[in-house]
Amino acid sequence: MSDVTTETVSTDETGEVVVVDEGAVGTDVPESNESTPEANLDDEGDIAADYIEELLDICDLDGDIDIDTRGGRAYISVNASGDSNIRVLSKPDTVNALQELTRLAVQTKTGAFSRLILDVGGSREARQAELGRLVDAAVVRLDAGEESAALPAMSSYERKLVHDIVAERGLVSASEGDGRDRHTVISRG
Repeated sequence: MSDVTTETVSTDETGEVVVVDEGAVGTDVPESNESTPEANLDDEGDIAADYIEELLDICDLDGDIDIDTRGGRAYISVNASGDSNIRVLSKPDTVNALQELTRLAVQTKTGAFSRLILDVGGSREARQAELGRLVDAAVVRLDAGEESAALPAMSSYERKLVHDIVAERGLVSASEGDGRDRHTVISRG
């Protein structure tokens, strides 16, 4: 006779099926200590903040770390008051690299993929303003008669920001391309 197992499955915010509880029928399976998605995000934020704090200490940089959760993601902000040298980490490529390292640190501790967003010294806000200017330039091209206007390739998070900006302005956008070449195309609809 073979062992029969049961699984309790659920879907996450992306619609992917995840195993919540797995156990064999007829065996003593401890009661599931399921935590809420918000608690998981809080844990992600705490792990990420600890990782970033250690990194700042190693680099002898000063910064205040804020943790927030919204839209199914943990948001970690590193800011500094006064004359801090935190700006050396606030370049977009550096922030993206640090974000990926932080996501890996969280995944190592939790065993689950992290979608956290890292902001250093207001770099995300500055990038959002820059994306707004790119959309403005694309609108000028549309006003000049172009049927559509393609923006440069960017990360999925940046494309989402562009889609939001475009929607606020009553236009239509779509992502096209694959991998590193994935970009947003804007049109009047």
